[in-house]
Amino acid sequence: MHAAWLEAGRQAGYPLTADMNGFQQEGFGHMDMTVGGGRRCSAANAYLRPALGRRNLTVRTHALATRILFDGRRAVGLRYQRGGEPREVRARREVIVCAGPINSPQLLKLSGVGPSQELADHGIAVVHELPGVGENLQDHLEFYFQVACREPVTLYGQMSALRRALIGVRWLLRRDGLGATNHFESGGFIRSRAGVRYPDIQFHFLPMAVSYDGSSLAREHGFQAHVGPLRSQSRGWVRLASAEPRDKPKIFFNYMSRPEDWQEMRACVRLTREIVAQPAFDRYRAREIQPGEAVQTDGQIDAFVRAKVESAFHPSCSCRMGNPAERLTVVDPSTRVVGVDALRVVDSSIMPSITTGNLNAPTIMLAEKAADHIRGAALLPRASMPYYVAPNWEQAQR
Repeated sequence: MHAAWLEAGRQAGYPLTADMNGFQQEGFGHMDMTVGGGRRCSAANAYLRPALGRRNLTVRTHALATRILFDGRRAVGLRYQRGGEPREVRARREVIVCAGPINSPQLLKLSGVGPSQELADHGIAVVHELPGVGENLQDHLEFYFQVACREPVTLYGQMSALRRALIGVRWLLRRDGLGATNHFESGGFIRSRAGVRYPDIQFHFLPMAVSYDGSSLAREHGFQAHVGPLRSQSRGWVRLASAEPRDKPKIFFNYMSRPEDWQEMRACVRLTREIVAQPAFDRYRAREIQPGEAVQTDGQIDAFVRAKVESAFHPSCSCRMGNPAERLTVVDPSTRVVGVDALRVVDSSIMPSITTGNLNAPTIMLAEKAADHIRGAALLPRASMPYYVAPNWEQAQR
């Protein structure tokens, strides 16, 4: 079915590409995956576990960082809880926060680095006023465009208890087969309308109709495209609920707060419908499960989006990198927190704006670059790389 998806994209007027490694190209192709030895090659698997034997590395699990310790404005250590007991660790050189786009701003604020009024509201002494901490929060949204399949060729046929057990046994014994992939093996990047210079819509194709967490599986063979805009201008925030580290912070993504968001979501529905209607899908395409053929007008599409849109789990940008002189900048181009010493943030929170594509590989790249800054290593020479701009972007959508 992946071949049908790629051919349908070509028939709809989008070029085929060798792979889908980001926004340097437009069209349909095979998706890159971070898989090694039949399992997800996470940052922990790729970087941390191979280094566990080093004498200069200590990993403390089941620990909650509660406060960065300062001597004046210099970060000198970290307070954390483990096993219900408060503990401290001291830093000889720097403290590097890699807690992610939700917990990094929370930890900075708990430590006295952030908007002074918010800190005062929770009785936290201000170490350094930094109003951008927790602001500029961004994410990708998507929905599932689901279609019933005429032929019994989708993964629905593998969903019985016996079939799933066999998949698991094969994976355990050989690390291959259906258990060794995430099944998002093809996709696409396209532009939503004329006037857009490079792709702003992303597709992931899946040969089964099911929700991300498996809680909602169609009762028939089907397939789906996960589709959503990539560059929403909506901005949210992460703020403290209290001064207690175990209290979850308040998170407000401010989804769909710009008129352009609705315009792009409508394009997602209509363009996906056009792609699925191509001859390449004639042998497979049955009824449209979701949104459903009755969903046609702007108002109907908007109602569907309100009911069904989901996060693509790409939170980012809440400790943005930028010019230290700008009000909402949190870290400088070397990942140092502005206004204090010996403190850095290295995770997707420091992106100024969300990337045009999935965040896993860009975040790893970001960390690789930060590692050179932290070590004081010679940086690679600046490269001026070409990026995709549609030659007819001002006049045409494709």
